[in-house]
Amino acid sequence: MIFIGAGIAVGGDSLVPTPDGWPGTLIIVGGGSVPDDVPSALRKSLHEDGSLVVIADAASDPKEAAESSKKWLGEFGISNVVVVDPSLAESERGLMTVAAIDAASAVWICGGQQSRLATTFATSGVEAALQRLLQRGGTVGGTSAGAAIMSKVMIASGKEKPAMSEGWDLLQGAIVDQHFTNRNRLGRLQIAVGMHPECLGVGIDEGTAVFIQGRQMRVTGRDSATVVLAKTDYRDAEVLRLAAGEVADVTQLRRAARQRVSRVDPGEPQYGSPKVQSGSLVIVGGGAMTEDVVQRFVELAGGEAANIVVLPTAVSREETSDQAPGFLKKEGVANITVLTQRGPDEVASEEFRSSLKSATGIWFGGGRQWNFVDAYEGTEAIELFRDVLRRGGVIGGSSAGATIQGEFLVRGHPLGNSVMMAEGYERGFAFLPGMAIDQHFSQRDRLPDLLPVIRRHPKMVGVGIDEGTAIVVTGTRVEVIGQHSAHFVSAKQLMSTPAEQELPSTAEEAAKLYVSIKTGESTDLQALSQ
Repeated sequence: MIFIGAGIAVGGDSLVPTPDGWPGTLIIVGGGSVPDDVPSALRKSLHEDGSLVVIADAASDPKEAAESSKKWLGEFGISNVVVVDPSLAESERGLMTVAAIDAASAVWICGGQQSRLATTFATSGVEAALQRLLQRGGTVGGTSAGAAIMSKVMIASGKEKPAMSEGWDLLQGAIVDQHFTNRNRLGRLQIAVGMHPECLGVGIDEGTAVFIQGRQMRVTGRDSATVVLAKTDYRDAEVLRLAAGEVADVTQLRRAARQRVSRVDPGEPQYGSPKVQSGSLVIVGGGAMTEDVVQRFVELAGGEAANIVVLPTAVSREETSDQAPGFLKKEGVANITVLTQRGPDEVASEEFRSSLKSATGIWFGGGRQWNFVDAYEGTEAIELFRDVLRRGGVIGGSSAGATIQGEFLVRGHPLGNSVMMAEGYERGFAFLPGMAIDQHFSQRDRLPDLLPVIRRHPKMVGVGIDEGTAIVVTGTRVEVIGQHSAHFVSAKQLMSTPAEQELPSTAEEAAKLYVSIKTGESTDLQALSQ
């Protein structure tokens, strides 16, 4: 797996379209010899009577290129190949190509000159037909020019400086380059990304393929792919090499590009110093839900009159439960609404809006915190959550539901929770401004993990919460309840470790840099942050 470490500001401009990716598969080959797993994947994508359309119009001799592709595909058992006669007039060829794609299970786009493809099919609807194919789970593959055409912002030509044009919006939010290392094209792609910093650059070597399935990017073949991100005010340009066999998360990379364009440094607090302006937060470090924690949450939500909304959306749709948590039912809460909606369309539903408008408390469930970001970012949900606090209500959550409440989001990488600063997923919902929240803290020996976050972002305050333990925050007052402790760290504690000195790598040594507050004790966030 490849992690790009240290986000994205909460708001409509930062929302990445289709965070789950296409249902279908993109196969992007960097030219040269095509890895054998490419035709194998094309063959597997065909249904019993499915066809594969070859688009050879990028070639100087489309007929010859189509025949060569048919022969090559036939060697891998693909016989139902459709080629539209390249001698037809452009308008007729476009219509027939669209019809063929709409009836197909897969498409293969040959090499040549990508501008020929863009020009030939400029008004034909081929781009939309390919998108429909991906939407219904089909496969679109291409090599060389057939790779370059797959991004809307397209490099048309240019040895050192790119000449830009418009391709097909298949790999969204990206610029594709090919024959990459072989033709020394890193500089060209960096210039292209500098011209269009909202895009990530993807450069693919010859003999190498990039498979895009859902949100996952997987590299196969004999060499590598290179991801490029533009420089911004607070970050240098990034060049990330993905060797064959490695994977990355395309949505995370897109989000990283968008975050850079926003010029908002996720490590700079945008909502002021740590303080809950109204209402209260109950932030639980995972593990057991102790009786005193549950009782405090319910009490702050209104006791017997509580109207609680539960958000179980930190897990995948398939894992999402519409059942109320047992600890709330056991406490006798009568009015519990579980909202499983996610994404702009579902969140705009009347059920979602009306439930939150009458809520006195919200509970964020456990899972992976990036799922919350994908579910609600760019929607009105976050303001509806804040409205509960403004009315004097309470927001609570455990594990992922704890971390999302901070302003800086730790462990947000979709490929695993070991990355503390995952660019593209570094913004929480900031119910507790100016803070980064970690959980399962002592039990999983996580004390060393928060230290690099605070060293890099010294205006943030970090808190690690033990399992079975909660912090209750009202205003700037923090009370620790439950079984164990909460551990706070700020730049003040790190002053004893100069920037050039390595931070502690063991929990025992790291503990010396924290202010630990035991259950039953309280503190003030202003004192901790100064």
